[in-house]
Amino acid sequence: MKGQGENMSEGKKKLSAREYLGQLEELDNNISQDLERLEEMKTDACSPGGIDYSKDRVQTSISGDKLGGQVTRYVTFNEYINSEIGRFADAKEQIISEIRGLHNTHYIQLLFKVYVQFKTLKVAADEMKMSYQYIRNVHKKALAAFEKTYANLHYLT
Repeated sequence: MKGQGENMSEGKKKLSAREYLGQLEELDNNISQDLERLEEMKTDACSPGGIDYSKDRVQTSISGDKLGGQVTRYVTFNEYINSEIGRFADAKEQIISEIRGLHNTHYIQLLFKVYVQFKTLKVAADEMKMSYQYIRNVHKKALAAFEKTYANLHYLT
């Protein structure tokens, strides 16, 4: 737990370039998962539960209240996802701008492919028509240049 104590005293944790840039993929995955959850909520709200007609009906408003609650949760969660998408778009634009601020064509091209398009180094090497080993070395240098250029990397959200 050494790291947590240090983080609290600093306020925000300083990230490596790899951690900082990797936030986009994490945000994208979170949004995808939330969209799946939203679809499940929609299905649950639209499918009527089983109704037991063998019992006397005493009160019918409970199912209406349940549906209203489900719709309210759906709408609220949908609004949350829209705000998440907005934060993702802002973070993506910031990271693209920072990557382009390196002013090195190979670094920019590689970091964009890996951290904005979420491609592997192998795929990036193939697309850039360079050897995998060379791309690995360029990647290390690009991350070092990113950390040198942007010294105070932190969580975006």
